[in-house]
Amino acid sequence: MRTDEDIEVYLTKMEIPFETLNKGLWVIHDENSLVENIVVYHNPPIVTVRVKIMPVPSQNREAFFEKLLQFNATEMVHGAYGIEEDSIVLVDTLQTENLDFNELQAAIDSISMAVASHYETLSVFRGTEQGNTNA
Repeated sequence: MRTDEDIEVYLTKMEIPFETLNKGLWVIHDENSLVENIVVYHNPPIVTVRVKIMPVPSQNREAFFEKLLQFNATEMVHGAYGIEEDSIVLVDTLQTENLDFNELQAAIDSISMAVASHYETLSVFRGTEQGNTNA
């Protein structure tokens, strides 16, 4: 079973800027990416990697949710889009029992790549919505 210390070593090895907020809670800050605040949360036996994408749109919701489901089914290698409160999030969960560096890096990279590749499509639904500008 991996520990908080193991996960922090993995994040350091990735050479990405991150901040430790609490025991088992880190925020990745990548100013060179569309994804600025990826949260990594360790609650044994699970590590959750998530990022807030945008507010749930108030218009064209059916088409928007259909697009997210299509992305989940056809383009997501790691994780899935979901709703948390009034926001769209992208989330992946990993088991810490056999977690290794490559697995954590793949989850983080997959989320970053999904946001970058889906940005243009999802931004059409943003309209005048306010909130996080990660995507």
